[in-house]
Amino acid sequence: MTTKIAFPTDDGETISRHFGQANYFQVITLVDGTATQKEQRQLPAHQHHEHNHNHEHGHGHGHHNKFTLLQDCQVLIGAGMGQPAHNRLQEIGVDVWMTGEKTIAAALEKYISGTLSNDMRRVHAHHDHDHDDHHSHTSIHFVDEQ
Repeated sequence: MTTKIAFPTDDGETISRHFGQANYFQVITLVDGTATQKEQRQLPAHQHHEHNHNHEHGHGHGHHNKFTLLQDCQVLIGAGMGQPAHNRLQEIGVDVWMTGEKTIAAALEKYISGTLSNDMRRVHAHHDHDHDDHHSHTSIHFVDEQ
């Protein structure tokens, strides 16, 4: 059985803290539980936001390209994302796993061995642009942080 797993990342080694802010997707192909191929897919530069709002648009604004890059993937393992992005990934058939693991290697090893925990608390609600509390951001902590 072949499975493609995508990891949002900025450096190819660590899992990006937020799906919508990653520069790349590291896509690893598993064949019968063994990694056979590794590919880095770069996100188009225009998708990155330079403003201070920490949100996922997932419904237009040019973000559909990010999901197009994942259409051949069955799994995405990330550290945090907004609810709209999570919903969109499920719509295109991607199984989403949220983890506190810091590195792609550690998360992949646990996924393959069946010991990766899925912490859906890392999926945060989308906030509208006109909300009153402009400082409400979800803090994401990795497993090795105290």
